[in-house]
Amino acid sequence: MGVRTRTQNPYAIALPTRGRSAPLRSSPTFGVTGRQVSIDTVGRMARLSHTTQLRTLTRSRGAISLACKLDLVVDISVVTRHLIERTDGAAVELFQAQASNATPTGAILFVHGNQGGLLIGAKEIVDNGTLLRFSTGLNITAAAVSQAGFGASDGPADFCGPGTQQTIMAALSFLKEQPSIDPERIVLYGNSRGAVASAMVAAQVSDLRAIILSSGVYDLKAAFEKSSRGLRQAIQKEAGLSRKAFLARSALHHAHKIRSETLLLHGRHDDRAPVAQAEIFSEALSDAGVPVTLSVFECGHRIPREYSQGVLRPFLERVFDSIVAHH
Repeated sequence: MGVRTRTQNPYAIALPTRGRSAPLRSSPTFGVTGRQVSIDTVGRMARLSHTTQLRTLTRSRGAISLACKLDLVVDISVVTRHLIERTDGAAVELFQAQASNATPTGAILFVHGNQGGLLIGAKEIVDNGTLLRFSTGLNITAAAVSQAGFGASDGPADFCGPGTQQTIMAALSFLKEQPSIDPERIVLYGNSRGAVASAMVAAQVSDLRAIILSSGVYDLKAAFEKSSRGLRQAIQKEAGLSRKAFLARSALHHAHKIRSETLLLHGRHDDRAPVAQAEIFSEALSDAGVPVTLSVFECGHRIPREYSQGVLRPFLERVFDSIVAHH
C-alpha cells in the first residue's frame, strides 16, 4: 500500500492494553534503507522523523528544503513492535512486517544469534532490513523474536535453554492466532545461537512448515569441549554443565521428534560451530525420515547473503508457493 511520509516527528502513538494478541508498544524508530522512520501502528502510517538521514537529500540545503515541502509517497511495509507473554507470564518482544494480502499467507519467524554483549535482540533483524526484505519479497508476514534476556524479552538468558525455547514458542503461537497468517505455512529460521534453540523448538512443535538452521550446533556437549574459553564460560554461566543441561540444548538427541522439512546452512570453515555438527545432524534427521537439505558454503561462521540466497530463494519460493518479486 502507499504510505504517506512527511518530515516531521510524530511520537504521540496510542498504546493498547497489554495482551497476547494486541500490540503493546511501537518502537519510535527503525532503520529502513538509511532512514529513521516513525511508526503509527493504529493508522498504519510511516513518517520520516526529524532525525531522517536520506543520503539523496543531504547534498544541498536546497534539496532538503524542497523535500520538506513535499508529501513523499513510498510503498513500504510497516514494522510493528509487540510485547506478548509466555505461558509463565514472562514478556516476549517481537517485531513484525505484515503482508497486505486479503487471504491468509505464510509467515517466517527469525531467531537472532549471539550479539557480542549488545543484547539488542530482534531489533538487529529490523535494523539490517531483513524483515522488510522478506515480507515484501515473498509477500508474507516476516517476524523476529528477541531471545530470553535479549532486547525487551524477560530473562535470564539461558543459552538456548527451556526459557528461550518457550519464548520462541510464544512467538509462534502469536503468529498462528493472526487471521492474516496461514498457520500451516510458518517457517522458523534460526541463526547461530538462534539455530540451537530453534532446532530444539522444532522437536516440540510438530506443525511447522519448515525450519531453516544456519551455523548452529546440535550436540552442545561436543561443541563445548572444542569451544573457545569465552564460549565455554558463557555456557557454564547461563546453562550449567550438567548432563540434563546439555541434553536440553542438543537437538541431535531429539532428531527423532522433528517432523518439519529442514534446511541446514553452514560454513565449511566455521571455527565456532564445526561443519561436522551440521553433517551429523543432517544424517540423524534423514535417518528419522525428515526431508533435509544440507548446504555447505566456502566461508566461516557468518554466511554472506550472496552465498545463501541462491539456496534460500528456491526453498522459500516452494515452501510458500509464491512468486518472489525481489529478495
